[in-house]
Amino acid sequence: MKNLYENDLLYRTTGPALRPGGFELTDWAVEHCRFQAGDRILDVGCGRGATVNRLRSHYHLEAYGIDPSATLLTLGQETYPDLPLSKGRGEDIPFTNSCFDGVFVECSLSLMTDPDQALSEIRRVLKVKGKLIIHDVYARNPQGTPDLRELNIGTCIRNALVKEDLEHGLESKGLRTIHWQDHSPLLNRLMMELIMTHGSMSAFWLKSTDCSADPNRVQAALKKAKVGYFQLIAEKEAEKEAEHCPVR
Repeated sequence: MKNLYENDLLYRTTGPALRPGGFELTDWAVEHCRFQAGDRILDVGCGRGATVNRLRSHYHLEAYGIDPSATLLTLGQETYPDLPLSKGRGEDIPFTNSCFDGVFVECSLSLMTDPDQALSEIRRVLKVKGKLIIHDVYARNPQGTPDLRELNIGTCIRNALVKEDLEHGLESKGLRTIHWQDHSPLLNRLMMELIMTHGSMSAFWLKSTDCSADPNRVQAALKKAKVGYFQLIAEKEAEKEAEHCPVR
């Protein structure tokens, strides 16, 4: 299955951010979370490093990035040779416990093999009161997710998240959701831009996926699941102290 993010097809429309809205939600999150210069931030699934560069150059944050794709990291190092980008997976983050003030996961949680394990790892590396920022696609009609899962496309759309499942997973790991907002108009705007660039969404899917992916089937699955886009911010809660049992 082709990885859409490792070629220039999407890049030509979105620019370096490779996601709906570009840096719009990233900037909003930095301000909302009140990150201060020098705060340590991790971008999980950093791709070419565009967000890491922005966090460092615009906000003077001590930002780092990890990504499992050697191809994307090589492209990132060519563009931003001084950025601290390294190979790594969300399910096995190569950093020590409680070392980050914030973690960004932008259009990458839905690409991970084990999102639940990734959330556990993110909680581990966050400081208490640290913030997790997720921007990703989700199925506004969860009944449509089986059709999405059967699509042969190497994009986040295939594994669109389900709001209730995500919030439950966060809560079970001591990550309290403090902000959720639908931003589906940003996804709709991106699709319109893709149509203008490629002539139609069918033409885009044909260029970006294996030949076995039927563009009409892709569009039907997207419509059934009512795929949208969201922003979520969660905060790491302090560990609950265990009750002391009397010694026998």
